[in-house]
Amino acid sequence: MLILRSSPTSPFGRKVKIAIAELGLEGRVEVVPADTNDPAESLRRQNPLGKVPTLVFEDGSTLFDSRVIIEYLDHLVGGDRLFPAGQARFAQLRLQALADGICDAGLLQVYEVRLRSPEMRSQPWTENQAGKVARALATLEAAPPAYERPRIGEIALACALGYLDLRFDGAWRTDHPALVAWLDGFAAKVPAFEATRFKG
Repeated sequence: MLILRSSPTSPFGRKVKIAIAELGLEGRVEVVPADTNDPAESLRRQNPLGKVPTLVFEDGSTLFDSRVIIEYLDHLVGGDRLFPAGQARFAQLRLQALADGICDAGLLQVYEVRLRSPEMRSQPWTENQAGKVARALATLEAAPPAYERPRIGEIALACALGYLDLRFDGAWRTDHPALVAWLDGFAAKVPAFEATRFKG
């Protein structure tokens, strides 16, 4: 059986968990929590970066990060499920990159507060990260992605918005009603979104 090392609050781990459900692979992947802050955590031997998510094979070899893992899982079931062929593929990869960028910028803002003492924090740097999120959300609000069935881009976006709900108390919702409606629609279509709700 494959093992997914993840954590309950990782938006990237959530992406993989939703992908597993959408691909019907729940019986082939065991989710094992990992503590990225623990120096003794076996994750650091499985992934030299010590990051989640990491996919561990039965022979001990691994894949990381979420983009690589999900592409492998899609390949495992024959491909073209979460990653379409042709030009549509690049639209999905672009949306995934935008959504992952929102997560990255959000994580950096959280780390700035959590890991740095007040006198060490940089307000301009934090505002720069917040600006990335704001511009990405404005772009998506103007044209929320249309889809018949969710693929990697839509899954990534839902996880990014869920992460903003978790870490920033859903403040994004006030100025982005189209995205709020989009996320509600995604949650209704994809039961795994609620099943993987962040805890922490």
